[in-house]
Amino acid sequence: MAEVDAVVWDIGRVLVQWDLARIYRDVLPAPAERAAFVREVVSEAWHGQHDAGVPWAEMVAQRIAEFPQHAALIERYVTHWLDSVPGPIEGTHPLVERLSAAGVPQFSITNFGAEAFALFRPTFPILDHFGDIVVSGAEKLVKPDPAIFELAARRFGHPPQAMLFIDDNAANIAAAAELGWQVHHFTGDAAALEADMVRLGLLR
Repeated sequence: MAEVDAVVWDIGRVLVQWDLARIYRDVLPAPAERAAFVREVVSEAWHGQHDAGVPWAEMVAQRIAEFPQHAALIERYVTHWLDSVPGPIEGTHPLVERLSAAGVPQFSITNFGAEAFALFRPTFPILDHFGDIVVSGAEKLVKPDPAIFELAARRFGHPPQAMLFIDDNAANIAAAAELGWQVHHFTGDAAALEADMVRLGLLR
């Protein structure tokens, strides 16, 4: 195995919680109704267009045309988007800080809409530790497309086999591994991630 000398993080559900239903807690207080709305109208699959580069205004206009009875709730997806990212994932931020203290270069590849990321970035200073962040919505390339990993490797300046890529999505992990990256499939267990970093010599 090649020596690993850099760490590349996913953001959503690895460094920060993400839950679209939180946008609607105050206006759809019944859990079943809220879950149905996020499953059928403002869904993660629909939101994925923003990750791929579709602007919010275009997405919202099209969705309102499909569900005019929910116009105000669909518009709330934009105006209250930050409610969907309520706080950090337990245990991962200390690892970022320890890696930074150890001088390990850190980067990110994230499926994140450009407009959403512009709102989110100032609220999340842990990202200041990262030398570069590849944002899918800005590049119009979405994980697990191999092209986004190839772009990231060029930008980060490290060969894939020398970088540990951390993601909660199994398809993204498989795509990175196929391209030669070292990988860790994050399942919410920061202790297991720490152990992997120690095994790779990134942390003591």
